[in-house]
Amino acid sequence: MSGAGELLVGLVILVGLFGVVVQVLPGAFLVLGAVLLWGVVVGGATGWTVVAVAVLATAAAAVVKYLLAGRHLARGGVPPSAVIWGGVAGVVGFFVIPVVGLFVGFLAGTYGAEWVRLREPRGAWRATVVALQATGITIVVELAGALVATAAWLVGVALA
Repeated sequence: MSGAGELLVGLVILVGLFGVVVQVLPGAFLVLGAVLLWGVVVGGATGWTVVAVAVLATAAAAVVKYLLAGRHLARGGVPPSAVIWGGVAGVVGFFVIPVVGLFVGFLAGTYGAEWVRLREPRGAWRATVVALQATGITIVVELAGALVATAAWLVGVALA
């Protein structure tokens, strides 16, 4: 692949990593897609090894993030419905309040769902904090998988 092509792949990977952290773009899939494109174009043992590592890292992160977040929510006594309501309110908030609407909506939706369920503000807030922690866990795990894919690509670029 040409230097310009590798630069473009690197930029897409950078945007993907940003998307993993900000949770507005499908970051892990952008990283994986860019690495897949690079691997197919480069081909050979190096290209396909990098693709295999990237696919395995992304898939493992996708599974592990849901397992860890689900376990954290269950330990905190937060039902899945509260997180679903938080997600719905987050999507609405994204369109209503620029920049911070997703975060504000998620907080309000999760708190509201738990307040309706528990009828107790302190318990609803504790559940909201647990849901935020679970969200943080998913971000960190997804970022780890994307960084492994990125590292594999960097090694592949150095070897190719």
